[in-house]
Amino acid sequence: MAKAPAPREQFKALDKSIPFTGPEAVDAACLECFAYDYAGTPHGDAMEIVTTTDEFTSVCPFSGLPDFAEVTIRYVPGELCLELRSLKYYLLSYRNVGIWYEHLVNRMLEDLVRACKPRRMTVEIECNPRGGLGSTVTASYDRAAMGPPERLARKIIRDGKRRPNA
Repeated sequence: MAKAPAPREQFKALDKSIPFTGPEAVDAACLECFAYDYAGTPHGDAMEIVTTTDEFTSVCPFSGLPDFAEVTIRYVPGELCLELRSLKYYLLSYRNVGIWYEHLVNRMLEDLVRACKPRRMTVEIECNPRGGLGSTVTASYDRAAMGPPERLARKIIRDGKRRPNA
């Protein structure tokens, strides 16, 4: 009886990558907001909005294989609230984007803060385990401590070097 080849000899897809797009494909322009009528009232300023989905997916920027995660967005609105249909389209725009979790959570925070200008916001991404390792990555914004959304300094990576986004 012939001996089965060792796994490294049997499987040749170790250097394979599925095609994917880069972070430039994320569609932040689709985000829409509506006026928050209770801004400036004691109870309105104390309100927190929590939106979750377990249907989020992006792809590994190395292999192109899908990554699945639960996304939780918590924010205290200022004058605007995120419109959920547009948020769903925004989240779907990550579907074929190759992006590290650590970059994804910061990119998402920056895009959402710029869109709705909240008083506070936290974005948490709980990633399904890969190789037995689960990751939860969180990024937060607080207008009182960090200044207006325009001051968020998005960085992009090109050729391994960080540069401010224009």
